[in-house]
Amino acid sequence: MVVALDQATKQWALDALEGRAPYDVIEGVLSFRLTFNTGGAFGLLQGFPVFFLVATLTIIAGILIGVRRVQDPRWAVPLGMVLGGGLGNALDRVVRDTDGAVVDFIDLHVWPVFNLADMAIVLGAVAILVLGWRDTSGAESS
Repeated sequence: MVVALDQATKQWALDALEGRAPYDVIEGVLSFRLTFNTGGAFGLLQGFPVFFLVATLTIIAGILIGVRRVQDPRWAVPLGMVLGGGLGNALDRVVRDTDGAVVDFIDLHVWPVFNLADMAIVLGAVAILVLGWRDTSGAESS
């Protein structure tokens, strides 16, 4: 689901925003602005798309291998979000004609421009940290 939504919204952004000025949804708060990110999350380390592709594929492989050992169903959604987001951004780097860049288009004006895959990765990672913290704190108190 994450991959499909991510790819559909990126295609919309390419079709609707390429060559156009940013579109203000809520002036000064939320705009749709087409950008291409050759770096990592939040535009870090621009110009290293192959590095980020390899890192993403490594994380995807780790999730696919490690998920077999997960017994608590609460982990399914956050791991799926990180997996789907990683796959969505990897597809951009490999399949789209963007020279290894990821399509970004959501601009909050106080944060680097991002996409749905980035949102899924961040929210999934936060949920994983919370679940891990709860498992660790629960084990210590019993």
